[in-house]
Amino acid sequence: MRRAYVTLVTNADFATGAAALLRSLRETGTTADLVVLHTAAVPDASLRALEARGGALVAVDLLPTSAAFNERHARDRIHRDHPFTKGAKPPFHTPLDNFAKLRLWQLPHDRAVFLDADTLVLRPIDRLFDYPELCAAPNVYESLADFHRMNSGVFTARPDPATFDRLMGLLDAPGAHWPRTDQTFLQSAFPGWHGLPVLDNLLQYVWLNLPALWSWEDVRVVHYQYEKPWTDHAKADALRPLVDLWRAYAGDGPIPDLSALPPP
Repeated sequence: MRRAYVTLVTNADFATGAAALLRSLRETGTTADLVVLHTAAVPDASLRALEARGGALVAVDLLPTSAAFNERHARDRIHRDHPFTKGAKPPFHTPLDNFAKLRLWQLPHDRAVFLDADTLVLRPIDRLFDYPELCAAPNVYESLADFHRMNSGVFTARPDPATFDRLMGLLDAPGAHWPRTDQTFLQSAFPGWHGLPVLDNLLQYVWLNLPALWSWEDVRVVHYQYEKPWTDHAKADALRPLVDLWRAYAGDGPIPDLSALPPP
């Protein structure tokens, strides 16, 4: 059975994030393939760095969506109609690119776990390959009331061209609009999605807003939503232990002992 961890890289910034993710996966001891879907916009130097970290590069195009769909999901339009009031999206965030992660259903693997390039895997998660399609953690980082919303930064999938065709048929239907891009779409396309524990996709704002949910003894995946740890940003000091942890994985030096990290 072919298994793969899959991430998506559409620019040099997300390639920086993916390099740390790849190291974190290898540190868990997994033997699954580490697949990096990448678009033509990623510089060659970034791709070579990902290969050096064990990434299997798979070149993909953005999805062949209509001009009207592209206009509705363009960065300026999305950010104007659905402003981000909880955090700061970086300038390299391009909402339309997010849909390219659907390409994972075209991979020649039996099972896949998708991870956004701004995640780190701190403990083994190979058990997720045995989970059904589609499992994802809730989008919880401010209130427990958000448990009904999916976060698509980590999810389980069973690659299949027929599923890809089904998703494409739903994605660009007349007038279709997905305000949180792939998250809104996947929640609609898989209405019976199964919930993963928040510890399989622990959003960094939990550190700030819901510290009682944060447990270094149990967290398996940290997701750096909104501000990215490889950039200078206003919340860096408040998130310092998480930023320093990411930078350790991004480098080639030792990884901190999780049990020695401070609580929120």
